[in-house]
Amino acid sequence: MKIEDLYELYITHGLVDTDTRNIRKNTLFFALKGEQFNGNKFADEAINKGASYAVIDEAEYKTSKKQILVKNVLETLQELANYHRNQLQVPIIALTGSNGKTTTKELINAVLSTTYNTTATKGNLNNHIGVPLTLLSMNNTTEIGIIEMGANHAKEIELLSKIANPDYGYITNFGSAHLEGFGSLEGVVKAKSELYDFLRAHGKKVFVNPKDAKQVAKTIGIETISFEESINFTEANPFVKLSYKKTMILSSLIGAYNFSNISAAITIGNYFKVPLERIKKAIESYVPSNNRSQVIHTDANKIILDAYNANPTSMEAALESFSKLQTNNKTIILGDMFELGEYSSKEHQNIVNLTEKLGLEQAFFIGENFYNTLTEHKKFKNFYEFEAYIKNNPINNRTILVKGSRGMALERAVALF
Repeated sequence: MKIEDLYELYITHGLVDTDTRNIRKNTLFFALKGEQFNGNKFADEAINKGASYAVIDEAEYKTSKKQILVKNVLETLQELANYHRNQLQVPIIALTGSNGKTTTKELINAVLSTTYNTTATKGNLNNHIGVPLTLLSMNNTTEIGIIEMGANHAKEIELLSKIANPDYGYITNFGSAHLEGFGSLEGVVKAKSELYDFLRAHGKKVFVNPKDAKQVAKTIGIETISFEESINFTEANPFVKLSYKKTMILSSLIGAYNFSNISAAITIGNYFKVPLERIKKAIESYVPSNNRSQVIHTDANKIILDAYNANPTSMEAALESFSKLQTNNKTIILGDMFELGEYSSKEHQNIVNLTEKLGLEQAFFIGENFYNTLTEHKKFKNFYEFEAYIKNNPINNRTILVKGSRGMALERAVALF
C-alpha cells in the first residue's frame, strides 16, 4: 500500500495505537516488534477489540482485508508520521540534550499553551516510536508542536529530525550521559548536534543560551535566537527565583540548574509573543512530577526526589545546588548511574569525591558501582540492604536529596522516611 493511501485511512480514522491493551475504537493498529514481543501476533486481537485496520509485516498473520501488509511496520509508522507532519502548516520545535529535556519541554508547553493550541511529547516518549506517535497525535487544531528527542547512540537524533522536520531547535546542554553508547563526551556533543546539523542544512532556526560555549560553537551557520538578556537569576533556596523585565517569577523547581530550563521557556514564549503575565503564570503554576525534582514533605523529613534519571553531569549539578541550600541537617541518598561503560568506575568515584569536597556529611550510596568506590560513607550493594539499615537507624528532621538512575527505582526510599 502506498503511503498516500495509508494516509487517507489515517485521516479518516484519526487514531493510531501500538498496544492491544489500550486499543481505541476505529484506530489503526501498528504491529511493532521488539526483542521480547511480536505485534503481528496480536493483529487479530486488535481488530476484535475495535481497531479498523492492523498494519503488519509478516504475511502469515494476514487473515483479511483489515490486515495491511507492509515491508516494515516501524518504518511505515515513521514514514506516515513524516508524511503527516509535512501536511501540517504549523511550526514545530524540537529539543534534545543530556539533561533537562523533559522539564524544559513541559515548561515550554506550559508557556505556549496559554496562547496557542499545542501538542507536545507526552512524558518522555521521545524515541523512534514516541516521536512518530506524537506527530500523529497532532491534528488541524494544533497550532504549535513541541517534540522531545532522546538518544543513546549516534545517528538517532538525525533520524528523529528527518521524521519530525522541525522549524526550530534547542539543545539543553551537552553532558556525560549514555557514554556507553556515545563513547565519550565528544561523542555526546557530536550526536546531540545532529539536530543543529539538520536545522543548518534546511535553513531553520535555533534557540541558544549565549552562556553555553558549546551551544554557541555548534550553532555557527544557523540563524539563532538568543536567550532574553533581561532574564536574571535571583536565588534557588530551595526554589528557583528569577526576574524578567523587572517582573519576579518564583518557580516550583529545585536547583539552580533549572534556571536555564526556565530561561529557554521564557525566551521561546517571548519569541511567539506570549504576554508576560501569561509567561509568569505558566512558570509559577508548573509543578514537577514523575520523580523529577519533586519536593515531598513527610511527618519526619523534607525530601527532594530526583530519581527519574541520573548521569555524572546531572548528579554534579544536583549535589552542588543541594550543598548551597540554606538549611541544616542535609542528607544525600545516591543510586548508581547506568550506561557509562568503561567510564563507570571513574565517574562514580568522582561523585563520591565531590560529595566529600562539598562537605555533605551524611551520605548513603546504593548499588554495585557505588559500592566499589572508596569512601567512609555508608554504602550498600542494593536497595534492600539500604532499606534494612534505615529501618534500624531511622532518619528524622532532615532535608534529603534522593537521586539515581531510573533502573535504581529510588522513589522507593520515600516510604522509609
